[in-house]
Amino acid sequence: MSSLPAPSLATAPSFLPSHRVMSALMGSLDWTATALGALGTWGPALRATVALMLHSDLPMALLWGRAGVMLYNDAYIAIAQQRHPVCLGVSVCDAWPEVAAFNRAVIDQCLDGRTLRYTDQEFTFLRRGTPEQVWLDLNYSPVPGDDGLPAGVLAVLTETTDRVRADRQAQSERERLHAMFAQAPGFMCLLSGPEHVFKHANPAFTQLVGGRDVIGQRVTDALPELADQGFVAQLDAVYTTGQPFVAEGRAARLQRAPGEALQTRYVDFVYQPLRNDAGSVIGIFVQGSDVTDKHAAQEALRLSEQQFRSLAEAIPHPAWNAGPDGKVFWVNECMTQATGLHPDQLMGGDWTATVHPEEAQAALDGWAAARTRGLPYETEMRLRIAPDGDADRDGKRGAREYRWHLVRAVPVRGEDGGIQHWVGTHTDIHDQKSAARMLANLNQLLEQQLAERTADRDRMWQLSTDVMVVTDLTGHVLSANPAFTQVLGWSGGELLGRELRSLEHPDDLHLCAPLLEDTDGPTTLRWESRYRHSDGRYRKLEWTAVKDAQYIHGVGRDVTADRAAAATLRRTEAALYQAQKMETVGQLTGGVAHDFNNLLQVISGNLQLLSRAGRLDERSAKFVANALAGVQRGAKLASQLLAFARRQPLEPRAVHLGRFMAGMQDMLGRTLGETVEISATCEDDIWHCAVDPAQAENALLNLVLNARDAMPQGVGRITLQAANAQLDEAFVRAHPGLEVGPYVMLSVTDNGSGMAPDVLARVFEPFFSTKPDGKGSGLGLSMVYGFVAQSGGHITIDSTQGEGTTVRLYLPCTDAPAEEAPTPAAAPEPRGSGTILVAEDDDAVRMAVVEMLSHLGYQVLQARDAASALAVVESGEAIDLLFTDVVMPGPLRSTELARRTRERLPGVAVLFTSGYTRQAIEHDGRLDAGVELLSKPYTEEALAQKIGAVLAAQRQANQQPAG
Repeated sequence: MSSLPAPSLATAPSFLPSHRVMSALMGSLDWTATALGALGTWGPALRATVALMLHSDLPMALLWGRAGVMLYNDAYIAIAQQRHPVCLGVSVCDAWPEVAAFNRAVIDQCLDGRTLRYTDQEFTFLRRGTPEQVWLDLNYSPVPGDDGLPAGVLAVLTETTDRVRADRQAQSERERLHAMFAQAPGFMCLLSGPEHVFKHANPAFTQLVGGRDVIGQRVTDALPELADQGFVAQLDAVYTTGQPFVAEGRAARLQRAPGEALQTRYVDFVYQPLRNDAGSVIGIFVQGSDVTDKHAAQEALRLSEQQFRSLAEAIPHPAWNAGPDGKVFWVNECMTQATGLHPDQLMGGDWTATVHPEEAQAALDGWAAARTRGLPYETEMRLRIAPDGDADRDGKRGAREYRWHLVRAVPVRGEDGGIQHWVGTHTDIHDQKSAARMLANLNQLLEQQLAERTADRDRMWQLSTDVMVVTDLTGHVLSANPAFTQVLGWSGGELLGRELRSLEHPDDLHLCAPLLEDTDGPTTLRWESRYRHSDGRYRKLEWTAVKDAQYIHGVGRDVTADRAAAATLRRTEAALYQAQKMETVGQLTGGVAHDFNNLLQVISGNLQLLSRAGRLDERSAKFVANALAGVQRGAKLASQLLAFARRQPLEPRAVHLGRFMAGMQDMLGRTLGETVEISATCEDDIWHCAVDPAQAENALLNLVLNARDAMPQGVGRITLQAANAQLDEAFVRAHPGLEVGPYVMLSVTDNGSGMAPDVLARVFEPFFSTKPDGKGSGLGLSMVYGFVAQSGGHITIDSTQGEGTTVRLYLPCTDAPAEEAPTPAAAPEPRGSGTILVAEDDDAVRMAVVEMLSHLGYQVLQARDAASALAVVESGEAIDLLFTDVVMPGPLRSTELARRTRERLPGVAVLFTSGYTRQAIEHDGRLDAGVELLSKPYTEEALAQKIGAVLAAQRQANQQPAG
């Protein structure tokens, strides 16, 4: 019979009684696949009949509808045997195909309103896999449906197989006994006349006399050996007197075979005179039994009793004999010693006199019942140990105590079956009882511990946050703990009977396949796969499952968050590695840019001086112009390197990206041409961002040009979008250097060719480019990356080959109002007046600068480091402007030079110049307040404008009233 764990009745309909195996099975079965339909749709009549059947302790089955769909109660399981539980919910003709015709006829008749009854109906069942003869008492009654018409058949079954077999065996035994009685060894013969002539003799008599043919002969002729044994004389007396003669155990010496010696037989017999109608004796009827064996048995019994008494005296247990009435007539010596009573005190009395008062009445009642019924008597009771008996087990004498004994008594019957006497013994089992009590206590303790461990297991099942599930060997769910619902959302009712693999992601099905394969012995499997939540999403579970002979037990841990965190950590580590790599490259490029700018300044300054000399022919002037153009390209390259290295000085302002994009719309349209469509959208109430507008323009222009270059044949669409963005912890963890909070997002999206993953991984590296040689320096995106990072933001790129690319800039927010772009100031006069102190450690640069300033009309003082410049200041020379390089050798820094110069000369103007600031006059990428900077390389024109502007601003400030 199949064995399944009882499913929970927590969600079963109320008409199914609790604590019934079949209630649980009915509650868990999917009835929608049967003719009855879903459990909740059953009608009142069906529900009431099922409830009545399930409450009954008699084997009952309900056959519903013409199909005879089977429902049955717990008691029926013993009849169904291995057909349970597969016969539940199926047609009775399919469940019992070997008696399908019988069941079909029963259903048809009962649905027509008939009631059927069968007694000891014989069937041949295959309920254990092999043919088996079974007898049943069957009562079939029609069951009305909700419309009052017969809708089903209620069968009440009683298996009578054991009784029928017992009756048949008893009948056979009776026939056998009758045959034995008919062939009993009693002898009979009929003697006629005073000569006692044999007229008839039965086989038993013939056998008694050794098979001699005695018919027609006189007794003295047929059995001459009896003549002098008194038998013939007694026959004569009966014949003469007409009085019967009865003898018991009479010895008769007979010759059983010719030539053999006489053999003594013991016989019981009757000589019964036969009379005619006149009353005269005409013959004698002899009837008797050969009791030789009985005589021998009695002799053997006498000897046996003698041996029994000897044996009973020898055994170390009390023993006794009692008559049929229960009165003791003999006890052994051990009995008197154990009870402390004289044999005369026990003889004629009742052995129960020594029984403990608490068991005395039960002992008397049981003993009386055994004598009445003639059955063996056996019971356990406490008997009193004699005060003056032998030393007890503790070595004490005279201690009165009751000890547990096993008392047995069996009847000894005579030939007539009646009880002749009882033989009884008392066996001391006190120690065994004590041990049994200890064992019972131990067993109780073990059961308690088992219950506690079971409770612990149940608590673990209920409280565990890990998913626990039990399935059959095909993977269908038999039970699941509450954590299954908590983790995956499916209720217990939705899971029961469902194939667990139906929730597994199709790509992961192969991972648990080994569990469902036929294997010898237990199988343990560990794997990780995705399972569908009731909301449709997948969660990742780490499983450990064990398969035994009947079930698969699985424990799953939800590792979705762990795996997501690990993936985030990997992305964060990769981003950190990328940031560190970019930082390292940036530091290298920054240093290179500084030296490069100084070289460019030397070249640029001298070329400008050469071109101004006026002694160049047209061809030489063209060469100089080309060289100056190369200097400008080199300066741009150095600027991009500084931008990537986040070392360019920024002047951030509050910018409204909507107006910012609108201001660049015309310029971008002209740059892209008519084949590229560009559009811009901006979120309402866009926040202001803090960026350097000039650098932001360069970055946006660079991104738009990259988008155009990614379009096949230069035709496509570019979309600009500005929106508010709130970055959360997850995003910040994955992108080091950011803080949780508000940002403004500026995105550039194109429908170009997109980028492959390997290209996307290197897109920000300086000098990396996928454009043809000569079409790009590979610094565009590097510059954008450095600018955004230096501004305190972040850049992301999403790209799919064949679909396009989206670049998103996350820029820091500011509460400051947006500033309008400054109106370009009128260019100062190219020539000026005043005294300028030039502090520059590079001799070539210093020489060129001094020459350009002198040409512009300024008086020029010069120093090769900060200390030398400070000495000039402290000498008392009148100075209008200090023009100093930011980075110079020596212990005195340029910023300290500027501070001390202003202390000595409060009205002096200060202008810094550098190819690489190294945070001397800027912090966090921004120029310190009040600092003016002219970046190298610069032209004489730029030098003149910047010097003029700084001097003009300082003179205006000097005219302001103090305080």
